[in-house]
Amino acid sequence: MGRLESKTAVITGSSSGIGKATAERFAKEGAVVICADINLDGVKKVAQEIKDAGGEAYAYYIDVAEEEKVKEFTAEIEKKFGKVDILFNNAGTDTEGGKLHEYPVELWDRLMSVDLRGTFLVSKYVIPLMLENGGSIINNSSVSGLAADLDRSGYNAAKGAITNLTRTMAIDYAREGIRVNSIAPGTIETPLLDDLSGAEEGKKFRKAYEWVDPMGRLGKPEEVAGAVLFLASDDSSYVTGDCITVDGGHMAYTWPGKMLYDKMWE
Repeated sequence: MGRLESKTAVITGSSSGIGKATAERFAKEGAVVICADINLDGVKKVAQEIKDAGGEAYAYYIDVAEEEKVKEFTAEIEKKFGKVDILFNNAGTDTEGGKLHEYPVELWDRLMSVDLRGTFLVSKYVIPLMLENGGSIINNSSVSGLAADLDRSGYNAAKGAITNLTRTMAIDYAREGIRVNSIAPGTIETPLLDDLSGAEEGKKFRKAYEWVDPMGRLGKPEEVAGAVLFLASDDSSYVTGDCITVDGGHMAYTWPGKMLYDKMWE
């Protein structure tokens, strides 16, 4: 029997990267996986791959930043499944924006809308489907929610807020049997890396990161999925309000960033 047998799990942002890897891992552990994403074609492909591998998965459209879309999604989930046991708030976006006085307001609003508001909205409307039976919520924060980056104040603020929102949720719902934790991934090998930096700059970044990272490489989405699985399963039954860092030792440095940037531009 799998660690998530008979559990129903919602994963936002599951068309690629960490969300996709987690959906696949959850399905292997016996969960019914609800794959939700703004990229409906992409998430349909993920769900079909899980089915082809013998798992059970369903694809749904969701725009986590739009309240009405989230309400429509959760109404469909309640009608079909009745309850939710696990929620992985993974959907998010990221980009540099420059120094604060030059930071585009529309970019700030977009990051807050998708990363922070999205986590709030999906949690707000999914939690009622967990109240009767309890469950586990995992919010995807970042090492950038624990420390600062150059020129990324919007992302840092959104992810820092998610880290602390997780603690609030944990104490609010502990007596209802709902555990709430977050993960803080470091730099993970996902399509978002090239989207942010471009293919050529992405290559430079990877090479530099391999030099400066304690483990000598970027993380893999499957490695983050393993941490999410732990928090979703009964193996973490007395863990709530915590943040698990999945970063290959990155946060153990006092300041690796300078070495990384210097190496990139040698």
